[in-house]
Formats: sequence, structure tokens, C-alpha cells
Amino acid sequence: MEKSGVVFINNPQSVLLARDKFESLMKLKRTGVPVPPTAMVEDPFEVMRLVEKWGEVVIKPVIGSLGLGSVRASDPDIAFRIAKAILSVNQPVYVQKYVKKPDRDIRAFVVGDRLLGSIYRISQGSWKTNVAQGAVVQVFKPSSEIEELSLKATKVLGLDYAGIDIVEDLEGGLKILEVNAAPLWKGFSSATHINPAKYIVEYLIQKIKK
Repeated sequence: MEKSGVVFINNPQSVLLARDKFESLMKLKRTGVPVPPTAMVEDPFEVMRLVEKWGEVVIKPVIGSLGLGSVRASDPDIAFRIAKAILSVNQPVYVQKYVKKPDRDIRAFVVGDRLLGSIYRISQGSWKTNVAQGAVVQVFKPSSEIEELSLKATKVLGLDYAGIDIVEDLEGGLKILEVNAAPLWKGFSSATHINPAKYIVEYLIQKIKK
């Protein structure tokens, strides 16, 4: 369709790349974007070794959203059983070192070469910070580092717009957890009073005119 002149916003190849959490994170890592230690394995004993090495991990679906299916584990035996369950349905095991952090993460929203804004997503009685899992949102002014990371991650994955999930470690460092090619923005809009749809449509019109 692209070859026939159809203009996409977030082309299919980039969307598929972003949906693959592991492949997209590895591409970010290769370009110097800071990400947590992450592995994709098909051996439950390797998952045990990663827990022993990293201390605590998050095991996630390779493709998924809203924080659904993500499990935090610090016990190698429990991680082994989780891995066996995933492998039993012919899926690889996505394992990421758990980043010790405040009770929040950051969602930044990018359209084109512009950072529209950023919010804190603050967990409420859970380690998960997804709004769909009950987190509350709070607007804040992003630092230049957050802006630079968000714009670079969006560009590296070839996306026109994206929601970037960023975590602060306890030393103040930033790491990108995930880049969403089809982000929900209800929480973002309620905190910032910014409607991303307006900017996405404007950006699409600009692309069509080029």
C-alpha cells in the first residue's frame, strides 16, 4: 500500500517492531538508548539463572499491553514454574531485570519531532504503574534528558508518534522500558489537558502534503 502512495501514520513495519518488546528494546540498546538488562529464553533453567544473577526480574508477554500478564519474581523456583507455563504454550520467555525505583514511572508522548508532554504514573498498592492497573497520573515538566530520550527512541523505531515508558532508578538514571506504537492517552490527557489526536491529525496532514 505504501508503494501505491497510501500515506500511513506509524507504518506497519514500525508498528510490528514496536509490538515486539524484545526486538524493539534490542534495537534501542544498539543505538545507545539506556534500557534494563533483558533476555529472551526458551529454557526454564536459564530463567532461574537470570533470577540468581539479577536478583529480581519481571517476566512479561512478548506482545501485550496494559501491564496484563507481567509477573515480578525474585524466587528462582517460582520463576522456573512461570517459565514452564509460558513455554508449554509454545511462547518464548521474556525476562527483564527489575529496576528498583520510586512508586512511579514516566509516560512521555511524542508526535513527530515534538514531545507533547509527560506524566508520572503513580502506583496504588501494586508494583505496576499502568493506568489500566489503577495507577494515578500527575503532570510534570520533563527534563531535557527525558525529551532527548523520548525523541530518539521514537525515531530509532521509525514511528511517527509513540508513548514512551521510562523508569527512574534509585540513583536518578533513566531507562526506557517500552515504546508503544498505539498508546492510549486518556490518563495523559486528563493530567495534561492535551489531546494528542489533534497533533496526530495535524502531523498526518503535513505528511500528505509532502
